[in-house]
Amino acid sequence: MTTFMQSARLLARPAVVLALTAATLLSGCAVRSMFTSSAAKPDDAPSGITQTVEQNKLFGILPIYRPDIQQGTFVSREMVEQLKVGMTREQVRFVLGTPLLVDAFHPDRWDYPFRLKQGDGRITSSHLMVYFKDDRLERFEGGDLPDENEYLQRLAAPRGN
Repeated sequence: MTTFMQSARLLARPAVVLALTAATLLSGCAVRSMFTSSAAKPDDAPSGITQTVEQNKLFGILPIYRPDIQQGTFVSREMVEQLKVGMTREQVRFVLGTPLLVDAFHPDRWDYPFRLKQGDGRITSSHLMVYFKDDRLERFEGGDLPDENEYLQRLAAPRGN
């Protein structure tokens, strides 16, 4: 008997078909939106921070484990308060850290994006832009950023399932 016929006979069994269907549905990221719901809720956070909440339940019932994912460079309010117009690039790098984005088309602008997606679905993001003129700090934009205590409270907050 050929291998193709053996495979066809195996696939004809209902238990195998059910198992393959379940594995396909549970393994793909494209199917995720069918089982989980995402609701953007503005938090009472400062204007420089965006906060959304995403429900992580399979079929609305079973909790799904998701790890915390931090991307970018966290910049706190205390760090921004140390910035002074006229600082050199090295001084700004010492205060804020290495910028995540230095655009070749805008060499006088450094970007410090930050995104924290917690396993329970809370997403916190912020963005600080630093502008230079003649290799000196000219201005910076980014709205209100959290202080270090607020950031630690977001990380240490109890998770609700």
